[in-house]
Amino acid sequence: MIYFLSFIVVLGILIFVHEAGHFLVARRLGVGVTKFSFGFGPKLAGVKRGETEYLLSAVPLGGYVKLVGESEGEEIPEEMRARSFHHKPVWVKMAVVAAGPLGNLLFAVLVFWIVFLGGVPVLTPRIGNVLPDSPAARAGLAAGDVVVRVGGEAVATWEELAARIRQEGAGRELTLTVRRGEKEFTVKVVPEIREGKSIFGEKVREPKIGIVAGQEIVRQKLNPVQAFGRAGKETGKLIELTVMTVVKLVTRVLPSETLGGPILIAQIAGDQARQGISPFVYFLGLLSVNLGILNLLPIPILDGGHLLFFSIEALRRKPLSPQARALAQQVGLAIILMLTALVFYNDIARLVTR
Repeated sequence: MIYFLSFIVVLGILIFVHEAGHFLVARRLGVGVTKFSFGFGPKLAGVKRGETEYLLSAVPLGGYVKLVGESEGEEIPEEMRARSFHHKPVWVKMAVVAAGPLGNLLFAVLVFWIVFLGGVPVLTPRIGNVLPDSPAARAGLAAGDVVVRVGGEAVATWEELAARIRQEGAGRELTLTVRRGEKEFTVKVVPEIREGKSIFGEKVREPKIGIVAGQEIVRQKLNPVQAFGRAGKETGKLIELTVMTVVKLVTRVLPSETLGGPILIAQIAGDQARQGISPFVYFLGLLSVNLGILNLLPIPILDGGHLLFFSIEALRRKPLSPQARALAQQVGLAIILMLTALVFYNDIARLVTR
């Protein structure tokens, strides 16, 4: 039950935020909005304010926005023509369409900010293991040692330690200040180029000294400004990761079997909910980034496809013909249906494998 409820909450919030982005920018730029609904399906309750009817619908999976003149061929009363989406300048239409994905990305920043206000879990620079025949082993480092400085610069996290080693590069001698028990001492190490794997499974060669992180985690306290900055960096990192994942899938570096759909999302959301509110909220932010970026893909039907159409319209100074748009929409629909079938197949295959 927790998996189902977690899925409903996650999907409902993210789609609602997406549609709210469209709604707010449309209103701001003078585009008429006839309906703004929380949920889909039959109307449970509603109230009308001005030209907009605000609805609460039966199926709580996000929501939708109905714009004046959104569909081609729609009959628009003369008094509403100035507020018709179809008759607005191209830049206005692009802004309204882009507002949905942008809303998801801004929402992710807000979510991560809330999470990081409670502190950021980080690995300490405590060594968990020393690889045999490595620079660290030859220097006399041992499991349990804590690296406190590299050269004259203090390091407080494993991430900072790894970054300093990469920054110095291979072949250059490093002075590490190490704490073992109550004593501190210094050692000299020379990083070597060693082969490893990236998160995408690709082989990478980086300077390393042959140490493995311990599993000591502390919560690093941040003030609101620091937490906001960290939230922005986290969102940027996840945007880059999502874009690279799409590229790796297209170039077949990542197999299509790694894709997941609603069942996988429900499983992960349920697992995160069981671990506590903070992991669940972080997962919500991560999915919000994914939804925002994937919606910007130039596939007809998605927001990215509409942005592509409007970009072509801006260059040609006239819109694409209805026939061309209809054909592109059919191609886009076919792509989305194939992807949907693939992720459902992957989800079911994972369940059967288990």
